[in-house]
Amino acid sequence: MSQTASRQEGEIVRDFLSVADLLEETQLARIYTYIYREGKTTVGELIDTLDLSQGPAYTYVKQLAETGVLTPTTDTQPQRYAAVGIELTLTVDGDREYTISPALVAAVARRATDETIDSYIDRHGIHGLATALTHTLAREGGETTHRLVAEDLVMSPLEAEVILQALRPIVYEHFALEDSGASLADVVDAENLDE
Repeated sequence: MSQTASRQEGEIVRDFLSVADLLEETQLARIYTYIYREGKTTVGELIDTLDLSQGPAYTYVKQLAETGVLTPTTDTQPQRYAAVGIELTLTVDGDREYTISPALVAAVARRATDETIDSYIDRHGIHGLATALTHTLAREGGETTHRLVAEDLVMSPLEAEVILQALRPIVYEHFALEDSGASLADVVDAENLDE
């Protein structure tokens, strides 16, 4: 589900609205992320693995299928579902680009279990999380440092490093990178040396 110039405006808007639900509801994001990562899955497997109640699990899967981010893969019971790849890029104020991708949905899905990500979304919104995810990818690719990220995001280097570390596993799950080996302890040690 990638945005292209040849797509009809209505389809692009529909795609955006269906993806917006994933970014607003942590449970939807968790289900999408699990299916995207694991491949074809039944609702029963989701119930067992994600510790969901049966009624809500079927409701969530139906909602995701109706919006087009999950597709049924078999006609037999139990029905198996696959996740559709998402990549929507939005430009805000002609300046900043935000890419909505499976990696961003995975970051939102961790909101329920990761206090750092939850707090970051509360303070900076989903668009802020998208920007931090982009910076995490750049940092893990050796293109920037936590200090440069801190300047761009207007925060302390330590706060920048904390969110970069929280998003690091997501980057390695979704992008082909070699592990740089940087850790929060390295940053704290470097901060202490600067004082």
